[in-house]
Amino acid sequence: MATDAQQACFEAGIKFGSLYHQFAGTPVSPSSTRSLEAAMAEAIENQPFCESVAVEIHDDRVADAIDHENGYTELTGSLMDVEMRIAYEGVTVRTRMAMRDGYPLMELVSVDGVASDETN
Repeated sequence: MATDAQQACFEAGIKFGSLYHQFAGTPVSPSSTRSLEAAMAEAIENQPFCESVAVEIHDDRVADAIDHENGYTELTGSLMDVEMRIAYEGVTVRTRMAMRDGYPLMELVSVDGVASDETN
């Protein structure tokens, strides 16, 4: 059986998978980044145990990725940073996705509220 900390981390992974794979490929332009950020955050915050989601789509990266006259590109992990806070049974997990070495890396930042018997 999973510990509360393990379950909280699992929940964070589910949220990242949902966020990334639901929205990857969405058409985005510098004029639509704010509304897409809000839609992404609000959609993921609907899921159980999700306390907060912050999505930042970088306008400059979006503009640089537009390679045709239609004025938009497809959303990829390289265009955004994401932070999430998940709470499960007294355990709070903080996560982020940011570019590292050319890759949009999803990672745990912290796990707080873990009982001492769960650390083994």
